Amino acid sequence: MHRLVMLLAAWLLCQPLFAQEAPLQVAGAITVNVMQAKQLHDHGALFIDVRAAREWEWGHVEGAIHLDLRGQFAALAHAPWPREIPLVIYCDSEVCLQSALAVEQAVAWGFTRVFYFRGGYFAWQLFDMPSGKGSAGERLAFSSSGP
Repeated sequence: MHRLVMLLAAWLLCQPLFAQEAPLQVAGAITVNVMQAKQLHDHGALFIDVRAAREWEWGHVEGAIHLDLRGQFAALAHAPWPREIPLVIYCDSEVCLQSALAVEQAVAWGFTRVFYFRGGYFAWQLFDMPSGKGSAGERLAFSSSGP
């Protein structure tokens, strides 16, 4: 019995090491690598970072907007933007499922030019692409209207 408990404890401790990989593709979207994402960036595509606020503050694609998947991302469904606007959606890396879920939602909401940047911000940093920190100089897409 003791051996079984030890094996179970070891298995539970190792679970974080086996992160689930994000899908290679998302139906209705185009998967892009870091070089293709940079080209889209250079041509003015709208980058959407769906990570948590803390991660956004540490660094993000320059000019990206922050729409946390668990927060403001749902506002995209009612955004008064043309559905043909090119959207590049990303999170951390290939082991971050949030961008795939966000891409699925954007496609379901009728956006027709959705790009799934699966490599995410880690790939962007690895290739020393333009980055921002915090919200200084970044675009504001949605604001809460207060009383």
